Amino acid sequence: MQFPNVHGIIRRRLLVNYRVDPSIVQRQLPSPFRPKLHAGYAVAGICLIRLENVRPKRVPRMFGLSSENAAHRIAVVWDDEGQRREGVYIPRRDTGSLINHLGGGRVFPGKHHRAHFDVADDDRRIELHMRSADGQVQVSVAGCAAPGLPATSIFRTLGEASAFFEPGAVGYSATARGDRLDGIRLETHSWTVEPLSVEWARSSYFDDERVFPGGTAVFDCALVMRNIGHEWHAAGDMYI
Repeated sequence: MQFPNVHGIIRRRLLVNYRVDPSIVQRQLPSPFRPKLHAGYAVAGICLIRLENVRPKRVPRMFGLSSENAAHRIAVVWDDEGQRREGVYIPRRDTGSLINHLGGGRVFPGKHHRAHFDVADDDRRIELHMRSADGQVQVSVAGCAAPGLPATSIFRTLGEASAFFEPGAVGYSATARGDRLDGIRLETHSWTVEPLSVEWARSSYFDDERVFPGGTAVFDCALVMRNIGHEWHAAGDMYI
């Protein structure tokens, strides 16, 4: 897929993370992916991202697009020509943007399902609700800025959590074809995460006991990034 490099601002990026039984996660992954482990757990979650002024290089800012988006993702590793790679596998993307919905999987990588987002964010407390137009996915999360991670998190420090997620810049999205994954790489101009103390976090995907039997997917922690310059680059398709 020919995808022009685009850039803009990540106004808000919320990572809602779950610790998951690796054997359960492996069932959700196509070859060649394996779950990336931390403290014996697979790590999966939802990336809830507010993008602003997104546009190709040399296009004036006034023509940039803004959107709310959600990606269910799993941290993965795989082998490529004898080298270990890492990134995320994305079984589902949702967007509040009609342009992203129509262009996803055609103009740029990854099919984007249409969804409605209801967001309140005052830079300290976030409350977000998302429901897909097809009724298949619902996400609800609320939380406030916090001094540190939950005591129950598998990450002992914020730095440890940051170091786990930062290398996962390449994402491969499921496509309607089934034998091909769309690849995209996120390049951020800086990397700073802050902890969020979560009041509640619900996901119809992780709460589905047909996919994740009781106790195999447990909320772990949430991280937030704000006001980050970024670029999107095509990472090439992967055939499975």
